[in-house]
Amino acid sequence: MDLVIGPLDLSAHVDEALAVQAVAFGLGADEVAVRRQIVLRHMTFPGARALGATVRGRLVGFVYGMPNDRAHWWSTVVEPYLRARGTDFWLDDSFVITELHVHPDHQNRGIGRTLITTITDSAGEPRSILSAIDTDSPARGLYHSLGYQDLARQVLFPSAPRPYAVMGAPLPLRRR
Repeated sequence: MDLVIGPLDLSAHVDEALAVQAVAFGLGADEVAVRRQIVLRHMTFPGARALGATVRGRLVGFVYGMPNDRAHWWSTVVEPYLRARGTDFWLDDSFVITELHVHPDHQNRGIGRTLITTITDSAGEPRSILSAIDTDSPARGLYHSLGYQDLARQVLFPSAPRPYAVMGAPLPLRRR
């Protein structure tokens, strides 16, 4: 398959990455334009880093994340849900997976698993957090298999049509 996973200069390859996300996540052009600005801003945050998965030189998957900061927008949205369940301490000293997407033509081959385990293996934090659409999906199945547990469910993000689950796992992530 000629799969290569390694560091990705996400700012330089934002359009390629968002093309993967658009197909994997069903995003329209307007949503991609908004997310482009968010990604470029995120990559300026301390500790932000990204990995890409390429096949024959073409980006087919990516992950990016950073040490969590309670002042970041995502944390301010999820914090009340976590506090209500007594799990808001997860927002401290954790590495947040901001986005993880694999093109549908390349899913179910271990690419997402390799991306997320590789990026979290280099994290200095003792745990990882993320959010995923709160439905029984292959993505949530992957996260559960890696040791992520539900910290809060039915989390509503402004403008998101569906509720999310916030999940957390101790690092290093569980291996098969």
